[in-house]
Amino acid sequence: MKHFCSRYSILYGFIILFLFLSFLVRTALLIQSFPEADLSFADIFAIYGKGIVFDLGVALFFVLPYTIYLLSISKTWNSSFANRIITISVFACCVCISIFSFFAEFTFWNEFESRFNFIAVDYLIYTYEVLHNINESYSLPWLIGGVLAITVLLVFLFSRLAIFAISFRADTPFIVRLFHSLCLLLVTAVYIFFISNRWAEKGTNRYQQELSKAGIYSFVDAFRNNELSYVDFYSCHDSREVLATLRTDIKESNSIFIDNDSGIERQILNEETAYKPNVIMVTIESMSAAFMEHFGSKKNLTPMMDRLADSSMLFTDMYATGTRTVRGMEALTLSVPPTPGNSIVRRKDNEGLFNVGTVFRRKGYYCTFFYGGDGYFDNMNSYFSHNGFDIVDHGRSIIPDGEVVTERTIIPENNVHFQNAWGICDEDLFDAVIRQADQEYKWGRHFYHFIMSTSNHRPYTYPENKIDIPSGSGREGAVKYTDYAIGQFMAKARQKAWFRNTIFIFIADHCASSAGKEEITVNKYHIPALIYNLPGTVPQPVSALCSQIDLYPTLFGLLHWNYRSKFFGKNVFDTNYKPRSFISTYQILGFLEGDTLTSLSPIRNIRSYRLLKDNGVQQAIPVDKKGEEAAITYYQGAYDLFKAGKMRQ
Repeated sequence: MKHFCSRYSILYGFIILFLFLSFLVRTALLIQSFPEADLSFADIFAIYGKGIVFDLGVALFFVLPYTIYLLSISKTWNSSFANRIITISVFACCVCISIFSFFAEFTFWNEFESRFNFIAVDYLIYTYEVLHNINESYSLPWLIGGVLAITVLLVFLFSRLAIFAISFRADTPFIVRLFHSLCLLLVTAVYIFFISNRWAEKGTNRYQQELSKAGIYSFVDAFRNNELSYVDFYSCHDSREVLATLRTDIKESNSIFIDNDSGIERQILNEETAYKPNVIMVTIESMSAAFMEHFGSKKNLTPMMDRLADSSMLFTDMYATGTRTVRGMEALTLSVPPTPGNSIVRRKDNEGLFNVGTVFRRKGYYCTFFYGGDGYFDNMNSYFSHNGFDIVDHGRSIIPDGEVVTERTIIPENNVHFQNAWGICDEDLFDAVIRQADQEYKWGRHFYHFIMSTSNHRPYTYPENKIDIPSGSGREGAVKYTDYAIGQFMAKARQKAWFRNTIFIFIADHCASSAGKEEITVNKYHIPALIYNLPGTVPQPVSALCSQIDLYPTLFGLLHWNYRSKFFGKNVFDTNYKPRSFISTYQILGFLEGDTLTSLSPIRNIRSYRLLKDNGVQQAIPVDKKGEEAAITYYQGAYDLFKAGKMRQ
């Protein structure tokens, strides 16, 4: 107790308070997740054991400046009125930040069932969308009011316990202060150099991993490691061997390599008569396959999508490459497996890449990216504009001169009937697409439109009286409204002269939720994908296991196009196609083939699982050597080629 009767009483009091509040947060998240987590007593013990270590690290980083401050100030200054004001104010700010972060953790967990990660770092950058989203979902004034009320209560409690008075009155000798400060600084240094967030990720149960972490500690770790070096953290082979194996694996029966063994560029040959229709792709926010009746849903949430599926080429076993919109965009535009860290959409040096727009433009198409919000978010406008797309969005941001190299059109307010934090409603966005298609047809252009919807996103608000579920009531209403908007879009499109020569693609960017007790829960990546109005084909299901990266190689094959390709994806109808898929988090890279999932993770870990499809369970098995080789070939190959600039046009 003598340490609490010294100048350090406030410091140690804050550490204890932070550890106690962190314990409550961890316990609440554990209770919330317990039905799905499948945790043993040993797992729970590990969660709290590792958790207190991470929590202590966060508390020590919070008090680091104060540790140095207490060592350096004199007795006179310590007891001064100015020091009292400064110390209590800073204490209140630290408590307020801590409380707010705990509230934010619950919000983040409800969305992603994860502690803070790369996504949280992104959200800190895009404060407008995030704050408006929080306000529309949870009422920001009430949230801030609650945080401030708890802060005032805790400051009052510390005052009543005389913790402030003890610190300000204490005459702690310099040698004692030096001992306290050095001990605290040494322990802090241990965290900096030796305790990584990956310590929490050594188990196989994802819930155990995430519950063991501390939110702020995870946030800082993600901020420091925004892009993971594959060669530093993952299992590798000789780069030349990887490239040689990759070239063999991606070669199609009608392809010829043309780059002298230095990359994967090849000529795709077709002798049949080529079609040249317009192409409109609607990338649907968070549309899990499980929402559709075709995949077992009984809730009638997607009647329009299900009707379209009956008249389309429906991919019944396609998987998203990741858990965020930018991952879906990366896969659909670049046809590349995900690499660890941020999506290429958000990275540096992502200009002038070979992408689906490259193929369309070489065929004489005009390419446009449509987004209902501000395309500044997640670097979308910069990425698409520097890769050959015009931009149509509902933006507020001003783009610096030279930043956007193609045209940008902002959807005018008089064409907007509803919007929330993430952008205008899907109906308004689809109307903008119709207007643009009309103009392109008038000009005699072939067009390719990449549309990113937003309505199926928290806070799940949309125009009233459109469907039988009230706006803002939850995910199911947003799914049904998005489906309704697609129905309206197609009804209007059918009235247009350009409709007969236009293909429509409907595909999800990712699923509504990716969380499960496994590090990668395979069925949480299963998405719908359908191609409608495809000339020369009859509606049919495509049952081959495939990935988002295979969509456009397959489409170009169905159109009988001759083109140059640097895609990793393949035409699923090619005789050389081997069913497989790529699924990932921002750190864990999964390769799915048959009923075997092989994952690569940092510190060169490799795991394999057998999928028991009857109940969705993933059973750990010895590492599958075939899966290991394939995973390393594709993921290391993608990383090597991007870093070497071999993915450019």
